[in-house]
Amino acid sequence: MSELAEAPVGEVVFPGQTLCKLPSSGQLRLGPGLQTQAETVCTIKSGILHKTKTGKLWVEGRQKRYIPAVEESVIGIITQKYGENFDVDIGGPFTATLPVLAFEGATRRNRPNLQVGDLVYARVTAAERDLDPVLACTDAQGKSSGFGQLKEGSLITSNTHYARRLLSRPPCPVLAALEKHLKQYEVAVGLNGKIWVNSPSIARTVIACNAIQRAEFMSSAQTELLVSKLVDVAQS
Repeated sequence: MSELAEAPVGEVVFPGQTLCKLPSSGQLRLGPGLQTQAETVCTIKSGILHKTKTGKLWVEGRQKRYIPAVEESVIGIITQKYGENFDVDIGGPFTATLPVLAFEGATRRNRPNLQVGDLVYARVTAAERDLDPVLACTDAQGKSSGFGQLKEGSLITSNTHYARRLLSRPPCPVLAALEKHLKQYEVAVGLNGKIWVNSPSIARTVIACNAIQRAEFMSSAQTELLVSKLVDVAQS
């Protein structure tokens, strides 16, 4: 698609900026921060323009307000339950809707027993501009695949840029260091900037939370040293 080759990938873009013309053939995949206008692709937020190997374009910003996008994984807090749905706060402009049947094995008789204040790890299945986003605690095949209620543990909040870094491959330095020194811990990262951490002990959970929060602007070597010191202090 020669039209997409015009897009300034890797550069800083600004709201309202025209990036390229719509491709004359093939499929166009747009992620967060982009929309089509007339015969062009333009931005709706500032940040760095990225392009995946499959040709998907998206803008990575450093904002705390999350703009939902389909197929992204998020962590939310149940704020209300009524009828066939739960209301979920995902830190976006609108409260998200989570249907009670959007869980693996859920039926009208066998519903998830979620309460106000509970945490869920979910997938965005619909994100229209002027409508509440819709979530599901299953993958596209209807399997749980790690989605569902997050029990116990601690929730910390960061920005969406750092959340994407934590989910990058190869593993983000802080998660690699925690795996090496802490070993027994769990982490779930939502692209809405919510990070859930759990471990067999409160001390381990605190170490992991502190390391993740403090390592955002550190190099790999600094991160390794930070985690090592945190673990040593806790064991002394």
